[in-house]
Amino acid sequence: MSSRTEPSFRESVDLMFNRAVSLMDLPPGLEEKIRVCNATYTVRFGVRLRGAMHTFTGYRSVHSEHMEPVKGGIRYATGVNQDEVEALAALMTYKCALVEAPFGGSKGGLCIDPREYEEHELELITRRFAYELAKRDLIHPSQNVPAPDMGTGEREMAWIADQYARMNTTDINAKACVTGKPLNAGGISGRVEATGRGVQYALQEFFRYEEDKAAAGLTGKLDGKRIIVQGLGNVGYHAAKFLSEEDGSRITGIIERDGGLSNPDGLDVEAVRNWIVKHGGVVGYPDAQYVEDGALLLEEDCDILIPAALEGVINLSNAERVKAPLIIEAANGPVTAGADDILRKKGTVIIPDMYANAGGVTVSYFEWVKNLSHIRFGRMQRRQEEARHQLVIDELQRLDDVMGSTWSMSPNFKDKYLKGAGELELVRSGLDDTMRVAYQSMREVWHSRDDVTDLRTAAYLVSIDKVAKSYHAKGL
Repeated sequence: MSSRTEPSFRESVDLMFNRAVSLMDLPPGLEEKIRVCNATYTVRFGVRLRGAMHTFTGYRSVHSEHMEPVKGGIRYATGVNQDEVEALAALMTYKCALVEAPFGGSKGGLCIDPREYEEHELELITRRFAYELAKRDLIHPSQNVPAPDMGTGEREMAWIADQYARMNTTDINAKACVTGKPLNAGGISGRVEATGRGVQYALQEFFRYEEDKAAAGLTGKLDGKRIIVQGLGNVGYHAAKFLSEEDGSRITGIIERDGGLSNPDGLDVEAVRNWIVKHGGVVGYPDAQYVEDGALLLEEDCDILIPAALEGVINLSNAERVKAPLIIEAANGPVTAGADDILRKKGTVIIPDMYANAGGVTVSYFEWVKNLSHIRFGRMQRRQEEARHQLVIDELQRLDDVMGSTWSMSPNFKDKYLKGAGELELVRSGLDDTMRVAYQSMREVWHSRDDVTDLRTAAYLVSIDKVAKSYHAKGL
């Protein structure tokens, strides 16, 4: 197949949706209602910068309002276009349904390279974009709640939240208009790491099932598994960091814009990250082999491949040469529909994006709830937990004193057990539970139906069924 037959990102999403609904018994009208985007707003606005007027183009797409508010990130990238934003909004609908976050799907984007602008310029641009969206209720705590995406982060979310609050001075829930904010602006502990942490929890859950590991030709635990990560941004960095430091995996390859790094003994993720921050890329990093064409590392031997940056990096041109038996899609749409067909025929197991990177929207949900409840998690119960734990410790201490050298508490047990759960621990616990339950719902369909041969189709079946039931409940 030539590269000209490669489906676009939106076509890939539609193809995968169609493959799933062909296995369902949905009325044709409902199938179409779920598939199409409800609305897409295009805005063109001017901002005076550097003595001249600059015009910017932005989008906000609402895919499904079967639940409200709708939820989805805002990305800043030069390649942002309506098709991409609508495809990402559709993925958000299915993602929220899969992990049982009570949102419809939305997405936004601004055609801009944020690296070309100073911070104060980006603030002016972001505030004006937020103004254009907020005055049409495309930013609103009960209707449309953005979050960070590629090219945006805590800083931009704080600007958006402040702009909304300035426009809605009597809205007590103004902070809930956007998630992914800094802690001191109404954010939540664990949000920055959330998507990467979710990737880790997804892999941990996959490795709990012998049948699933066997499908990928893998055995054992994550300890020692060779992992190649494409993209060491927020998601890739945290996923690689947690998998290497907490699960004992070896990060044997890292792919960045200016090339790739390879080391069969494992790379120090923190050191690579610090090098990139200081030097702007991986060139010159001392403790690894440099590969000028980083994309070639996608085809290297490894146990797990984590594409964590852009769409379509695994496509018809390289899918045949990808050797990883297990791919987990930390980015949105990194495997095209054409490449997906090739990889499935090869027996590659793919943990799909709508599940694998759902950690971000899950913790965004927790942040939204925190903003609406106006209290941080753990504030009411943490010390009460510690007081109850103290009772147990006191009894164990008495036993320790009586038995002397015959028995004693393990080192550090007292400190670990006495510590009540704060916000970060509760967020991680909630995220872990969410990723486990969502994976179990997918694998149940995967293993119980002969006509479902992969996790992506299973994920679509689970999520579309939930969306359909929501519409039925509304009387549609």
